[in-house]
Amino acid sequence: MLPAELPIKPFTRPVTGEVALPGSKSITNRALLFAALCDRAGVKLTGALFSEDTHLMAEALTKLGFQIQTDPARGEISVGGQGGRIPAAKADLFVGLAGTAARFLTALCAAAPAGVYRIDGVPQMRKRPMRPLIEGLRALGADIRCTGEEGFFPLEIQARGLAGGTVEIDASESSQLLSALLSVAPLARGDVTVTLRGPVREAYVAMTQRMMEAFANGTSLVTQAGNGSWRIRATPRPYQLAAGSYAIEPDASAASYYLALPLVTGGQLRLLGARDAGQGLQGDTAFADVVRQVGATVRAGPQGLDVAFAAGGVRTGLRERNFHAISDTFLTLAAIAPLLNGPTRLTGIAHTRKQETDRVAGMARELQKLGQDVFEEPDALTINPRPLVPARVIETYGDHRFAMSFGILGCHDLHRDGRPWLTIRNPACCAKTFPDFFDLLEQLRVKSSGA
Repeated sequence: MLPAELPIKPFTRPVTGEVALPGSKSITNRALLFAALCDRAGVKLTGALFSEDTHLMAEALTKLGFQIQTDPARGEISVGGQGGRIPAAKADLFVGLAGTAARFLTALCAAAPAGVYRIDGVPQMRKRPMRPLIEGLRALGADIRCTGEEGFFPLEIQARGLAGGTVEIDASESSQLLSALLSVAPLARGDVTVTLRGPVREAYVAMTQRMMEAFANGTSLVTQAGNGSWRIRATPRPYQLAAGSYAIEPDASAASYYLALPLVTGGQLRLLGARDAGQGLQGDTAFADVVRQVGATVRAGPQGLDVAFAAGGVRTGLRERNFHAISDTFLTLAAIAPLLNGPTRLTGIAHTRKQETDRVAGMARELQKLGQDVFEEPDALTINPRPLVPARVIETYGDHRFAMSFGILGCHDLHRDGRPWLTIRNPACCAKTFPDFFDLLEQLRVKSSGA
C-alpha cells in the first residue's frame, strides 16, 4: 500500500537494469470488447494489463453476463464471446473514470438486440466528452437517454440494435468516440457510413481498425470512402478469431516514463518488449524519437528497447513539438523539461484539458511550484528551465500520468546527497494503468545504487 504522500528517493548513481512493462491499456480494453463480440465460447488474451481501468471493463462485462476468467500471474484473460448478444437483459454498469470502458461499453450496449442498461461513473466522468458518440449512435437507431445533463453520463440505454445508415461525428476531444462507433458498426442491420468532422488522433483509430481486422480473421470490415469517411459493411457475426487467442503489446505510454528515466539519472535501461517508433499498434511508440531529440540514445533489439544517456551528455530542449498524436506522453516530457538546456514548447494538447483533469493547466501549476517559468496557452505549454525549487507536495489531481511523470523527475538527485526533494500526493492513482509503477522505480533505484 502506498502512503497518501510519497517522497521520491533520488538515484545517487546512474540507472541500470531492465523493466518489464505492463500490457497496453488501450489494447487490453479493446480486446476485451472484441472478444465479447466474438462468435466463440472462449478467447484467450495474453500479455493483458491488470489495472483499475481494465478491471472496470472486465467487471462491467461480467455484469452483462459474459464469462470472464482472469489469471494475473500469467497475464491472461479468457472471455466467452456471444456473437453480438448480451446475456444479461438488465444491468447497472460503473466505469469509474475509465474513458475507454465508458465509450466502448456505451457502444456495445447500444448495439445489442435487446436489453436495458444503465451506465455511470465517478463525478469527473460525468464531465468527460460523450455527446458525439451518443448522437452518433442515436443517428444509427439507438435509444439512449441521458438521465442527468444531456450529452453526459449517467445514461440509460434501451437496446434495440442499430439500423445502420449515415452518421457524422466530431472526435476531436477523444478518438475513443470514433473508435467505439466503428467497433460496433458491423453489427448494424444495414451498412454504416461514418464521416469525421474535425481532427482526430489517427493512431488510435488505426489501432481500432487493425484490431477489428484481426478479430475478423483478417477480413477488412472498414474501408475508406474518401473525404474523411469510412464505410462499414453490415456483417452477420463479424468477429470470429479462429486462432482463439490474441497477444497484447506492452504499453507504449507506460514505456515513456522509463524512456525518460536515463535522461534524469544518467545510465542505461532495457525496456523488455517495448516497440520502437512506428512499430506495433500504438502511436505512443513515437516517444522513442522524442527522447532521441532530447539527447538520449535509443536502440531497438530482439528483447525490446535499450535507452541510455551518458555522463556529460547534453539534454536539449525541444524548440517545438506537436504532441496531438501522442498526447498521453506530453506530461512525461513536460515534467523533465526543467532539466533540459533551453526552452521546450509542447503544442497540440488542448484536448487533454478534458481528460482525467485539465492536464495543461495542472502541469503549468505544478511546474511553477518547482520554480519554472511556464507560459500556458489554450493548446500549448512553453517551459523555460529555471533552477529547481524543492516542492513539499506535487498535486496529482487524481491523474495517474501526473503521478508517474513527476515520479521520474523526483529521481533527479537535486541535493547531490540522495535526499528526497519532491513528494507525490496520492501516488496510488497510478493504479489506473500501472499499479506497480513506484515499486518498480524503487527496485531500479536500489539495484542501481549497488545496495
